[in-house]
Amino acid sequence: MLKVGLTGGIGAGKSEVSRLLVAAGAVLIDADKIAREVVEPGTPGLAAVVEAFGREVLAPDGSLDRPKLGAVVFADAEKLAALNAIVHPLVGARSAELEQAASGDAVVVHDVPLLAENGLAPLYDLVVVVDASPETQLDRLVRLRGMSEEDARARMAAQATREKRLEIADIVIDNDGPLEGLSKRVGEVWAELARRARG
Repeated sequence: MLKVGLTGGIGAGKSEVSRLLVAAGAVLIDADKIAREVVEPGTPGLAAVVEAFGREVLAPDGSLDRPKLGAVVFADAEKLAALNAIVHPLVGARSAELEQAASGDAVVVHDVPLLAENGLAPLYDLVVVVDASPETQLDRLVRLRGMSEEDARARMAAQATREKRLEIADIVIDNDGPLEGLSKRVGEVWAELARRARG
C-alpha cells in the first residue's frame, strides 16, 4: 500500500485532482468530508464543539452552522486551535479505519487541506502538492465560489504559505493552467504512484 498525502491551498484545485486520481483507481480518504461527518448531529464531536463554542454555532435544525463557526475561528488563532484539537483526533481515527479497509497494493490518497499547517507530512509515504499562484487561487475563490475578495484573502492567509507547502512536496502538480493540462499531469503522477505501490 502506498500512502499519499494530497494537499494544496484553497482554490488551487485539489478537489479536481482528487476526482481525477479516484477515476484512475486511487482510494480516497477525504479529511474535509470526514471532518463534516464527525460533527454531525448526535456525534460526540458535535457535543464537544458546542461545549467549547456555545449553542450559537448551531443551526436551527441542531446541525453545525459551519459559516458561523468559521467566522468565529478563522479570525482567532486560539479558537481555531481549540476547534482543531477537537476535530483532528476524530478525523485521524476514522481515516485510519478507512485506510485499513483498503487492499494491500492500493494507492491510498489522503486529501488533507491542512497537511503543511499541522506538520503531517511524516505520516505519508509521499506528499503531492497541488500548486497554483495566489492570483489564480484568488480568482477562483471569487469567480467560481462567489467569495468576497476580503473573505478569500482571509482564508488564504489562514493557511500555510505556498513556500511552506512546496517545501514538503515530493511531487508537485502545477494547476495554474487549463483543465486539459491538469488531466495529463495527473495521469503522469498516477502512473508514478501506481508503480511505487506495486514496488
